[in-house]
Amino acid sequence: MPPAHPFDDDKLKEECGVFGVVGVADAANFVALGLHALQHRGQEAGGIVSHHPTEGFNSVRRFGYVRDNFTRQSLMETLPGPLAIGHVRYSTAGSKGAAIRDVQPFFGEFAMGGAAIAHNGNITNAIALRRELIERGSIFQSSSDSECIIHLMARSLQRNIPERMEDALRRVEGAFSIVAMTRTKLIGVRDPLGVRPLVLGKIGDGWALSSETCALDIIGAELVREIEPGEMVVITADDGVQSHFPFRKQSPKFCIFEHVYFSRPDSIIGGRSVYETRRQIGVELAREAPVEADLVCPVPDSGTPAAIGFAHESGIPYGMGIIRNQYMGRTFIEPTEQIRNMGVRLKLNVNRALIRGKRVVLVDDSVVRGTTSRKIKQMILDAGAAEVHFRIASPPTAWPCFYGVDTPQREKLLAATMSEEEMREHLAVDSLKFISLDGLYRAAGEASGRNNSCPQYCDACFSGEYPVAPSDMIAKGFQLKAAE
Repeated sequence: MPPAHPFDDDKLKEECGVFGVVGVADAANFVALGLHALQHRGQEAGGIVSHHPTEGFNSVRRFGYVRDNFTRQSLMETLPGPLAIGHVRYSTAGSKGAAIRDVQPFFGEFAMGGAAIAHNGNITNAIALRRELIERGSIFQSSSDSECIIHLMARSLQRNIPERMEDALRRVEGAFSIVAMTRTKLIGVRDPLGVRPLVLGKIGDGWALSSETCALDIIGAELVREIEPGEMVVITADDGVQSHFPFRKQSPKFCIFEHVYFSRPDSIIGGRSVYETRRQIGVELAREAPVEADLVCPVPDSGTPAAIGFAHESGIPYGMGIIRNQYMGRTFIEPTEQIRNMGVRLKLNVNRALIRGKRVVLVDDSVVRGTTSRKIKQMILDAGAAEVHFRIASPPTAWPCFYGVDTPQREKLLAATMSEEEMREHLAVDSLKFISLDGLYRAAGEASGRNNSCPQYCDACFSGEYPVAPSDMIAKGFQLKAAE
């Protein structure tokens, strides 16, 4: 399946979002709304599993957007019951996602009843686990690393499904925020480092679990709190939330790129507005990398809050120099090579009257391969800009992520092979500056910046310091950063 937009292969992609509800009538309808709010976390496919006391488990998995699949009444009527979970995904490269069997939630029938599981993150020892499980007789139905958890649960000797899940997750390395369900229980778990997000909400007499707070808003749920790193909650309609911590306590390492790009700006992370953090990134950028210019323009839409902060701090006027075509969808027909070569212009257009003759500061969230940045720069110059200056709201992305983000191979990351000045020459812009790691940490609320001896976040994509060794990739020959 092609990328959602002509140049979205030049952005890092969150691989998925999870959502679950218990204790409300027609829970699947609430899950569909929640998944719609989490669509930015995965546009390739989605699935919902529900349970009804008399009709049992039901499941629907589809390719495409939530709005195109889970809005038909005839389909939603096949998902009855007061308990449901769902998942939206964006596959990594290769064959992943080519088959409907790779779409979550995954379902398993155990001796004590059925269970479904939806996983956001990435298991870094999945290849080794899969090999071991297959040798012991497990038959895999998908190419997803998440299916390992179901097989580990099936082999566990524990008495009930939550205990089996605990047992399974102790074998798993990497990042996992999980929403799961049995016939009566909604279960939420975060890995001990808390790399990926998961929050708890209250809706009427029921409960909800979600990757982000914005999805609680859409169903009218009240944010109760975040699920803590290493915490498992087991929720029933009658008994409410039961919490415990089955894993060895570790220093949390939440993904800092959630603040920069992945999460929706109207979400709350750690009690802090994502929008406000991104605006503050722009403020820090203006302090660290000032420039004489006439106009500050965001690269829509992810660069907008940082551009607002940069303009406010620098005193340079803010303007919408690039206009996004909001109706450019995945299924746009590309009949000829000539049309395909239009690339960025299908999605973005320059506001020529505003740009002409101006020294322009373009604010974007990241530079991955650099292909998009070059095209946008050329569009700005073609519109008559006098100068083009890039300011990037994240440090240089020089290392791949192995914790649930689709990242190119390291050699395809511009910052892995070039210095900042070499990147500026490659992009052919008048200046190029990235926010520093310390500046990013300050913007995220860490007044003293990054604690280099024990970083407060996972920032491996910038620093090369992986909080969990990516054992599968190391076995394939991936070279970790040399100790300094």
